[in-house]
Amino acid sequence: MKSSRAAIALRRLTPAMFALLLSLSGAVTAMDAPDTSQYPNYPSETPAQFTPVTGSYDYVERDVMIPMRDGVKLNTVILIPKGTTHAGIVMTRTPYDAKELTHHVLSGHLGPMLEGYDNATDVIVEDHYIRVIQDIRGKYGSEGDYVMNRPVHGPLNPTPVDDATDTYDTIDWLVKNVPESNGKVGTIGISYDGFEPLMSLVNPHPALKVAVPMNPMVDGWMGDDWFHHGAFRQQNMAYIYEQSASRDNFYKWWTSYHDDYDLFMQAGSAGELGRQYGMEQLGFWNKLVAHPAYDSFWSEQAVDKVLAAQPLKVPTMLVHSLWDQEDIYGALAVYRAIKPKDTGGNMVKLVMGPWHHGQEIEDASALGAIRFGSDTGKYFREHILRPYLAQYLKDGAPKADIAPVTAYQTGTNQWQRLSHWPLACEDGCKTKSRALYLQPDNKLGFSAPATGAGYDEYISDPAHPVSFRARPSQPIGYDNGLTWSQWLVDDQREASGRTDVVTYVSDVLTQPLTIAGAPMVHLVASTSGTDSDWVVKLIDVYPDQVSEQPEMGGYQLAVAMDIFRGRYREGFDTPKPLAANQPLAYRFELPNANHVFLPGHRVMVQVQSSWFPLYDRNPQTFVPNIFWAKPGDYQKATQRIYHAADEASYIALPVIGD
Repeated sequence: MKSSRAAIALRRLTPAMFALLLSLSGAVTAMDAPDTSQYPNYPSETPAQFTPVTGSYDYVERDVMIPMRDGVKLNTVILIPKGTTHAGIVMTRTPYDAKELTHHVLSGHLGPMLEGYDNATDVIVEDHYIRVIQDIRGKYGSEGDYVMNRPVHGPLNPTPVDDATDTYDTIDWLVKNVPESNGKVGTIGISYDGFEPLMSLVNPHPALKVAVPMNPMVDGWMGDDWFHHGAFRQQNMAYIYEQSASRDNFYKWWTSYHDDYDLFMQAGSAGELGRQYGMEQLGFWNKLVAHPAYDSFWSEQAVDKVLAAQPLKVPTMLVHSLWDQEDIYGALAVYRAIKPKDTGGNMVKLVMGPWHHGQEIEDASALGAIRFGSDTGKYFREHILRPYLAQYLKDGAPKADIAPVTAYQTGTNQWQRLSHWPLACEDGCKTKSRALYLQPDNKLGFSAPATGAGYDEYISDPAHPVSFRARPSQPIGYDNGLTWSQWLVDDQREASGRTDVVTYVSDVLTQPLTIAGAPMVHLVASTSGTDSDWVVKLIDVYPDQVSEQPEMGGYQLAVAMDIFRGRYREGFDTPKPLAANQPLAYRFELPNANHVFLPGHRVMVQVQSSWFPLYDRNPQTFVPNIFWAKPGDYQKATQRIYHAADEASYIALPVIGD
């Protein structure tokens, strides 16, 4: 029926109407057709291939993808001073974007390009080294899978590749494909980039002539980035989030709080905060949460233990910062592990400077409020790093006159040339241990308590933890005015005025008190809970007035301080509940110090039970895994610090002289 009606309607159209209908039909068809027209007189302004003009540059850049033994290619930036021949190669491997680390400022001059992290720019540029920075496997321009501090091949890494093999393969390619080089390579780097030179020492390539690990990540549980003596460094969650969520750190940590103290308090536990951020998607986070104790996951990848099992083949200079707010454990742990292998005394050097993490490549005339009177970073680069690299990387360079240990002594502000560091002290060492006792009436001295009983008491409340800095608590970071790098030299008066921090102070010193080594805490304490943290700080208290620097009057400068999680009192691998209300002995090391308490100063010790939000709160009720502590687990506890004759608390100081 519909067809016949349509035919009758068409027969009734006039010729003119029919022609109009056909034209409209054609217009619709034309609108539906794709546009195939060309614009030869209006071409794109972007060339198919652009070639930069770099004839005026004082360097040549080569961006290459270097193949590894498993076929994965790693993005590598090679910067060669123009006209250079027979030059040594200074190589850094990084998870922090090789392109960015070699292009801090876009310039035709190599110096401005490199000025910044992670380059000792003056040494590299002025000595005409070939600079190589490579993205590690799985990060930024490199192929492959990323694993945080990838363990060497073994139980924790079943693959045939690791950072050691990747370094070997990279060096092998460089010495065969960079004709301007002399075939000598040195590895260098700070922090994670300092972990990589340590990996280069595992089955090293013959062309590797020297390694300079600076502030390296070594043992993430014992005292570097993730834990300290079992307490979790929860402010590093932002780093884990950004570093692990994508190849190029695209996903950024976010917060709805100005004060990190509030951010971490609202979540309750670190595990709950991770859940709020979706961190269960991150492989490393899941590993970390699953291994809160020092089990084989941590001990088998600890780099000092790995290197202790390796022959010592490559000259190595370990660089340590006395106020390293991130990796204060690693360099000296490696020193203890490999120095005994240095039977000839010329393979292992140690440098200890008055720096924050990585400050040795920057201006280092001051750290926070502390002034040194000279640029200690420049001294290191000019008088230690420059001749040391030259000895091994320059053809015909003389042997560097560098002491086995070069240590900056704080307090007197002077460099020292030492034959060894006291931690590896041989017979005849001038260092001896002296017990500095916590005494009644909040006194501190070298005389043991004479009373038969005694303790000081405070209430530790997880609802009001002690802040590790004056609030508002800043996040970890170095940019936009953040002062994270200075927190270890913050004035400790902020804490000493709290009722949940117990403080002991010596008389005013009439003679210098010199220490060199790791102070050892011997604490006798009890808690009414079944778990507890203990934070102990060794502090230099300045005179009430300092004429040459008035703001330092009464300043409380931390010389060494750290935290210990009580559940590991009997062993780091086996957490156990504490016996409530019973005095128990705790023993742990504070970070190394090389310091003189000057006449007119006083010595102080502070003890507390939280250090927030840098470290997660101990619920003070024993739970299997503190990452998943529930709100009801967090309970107030009565803490007692004992100073009785038979229950004495003290710090064993590594004192130099009488």
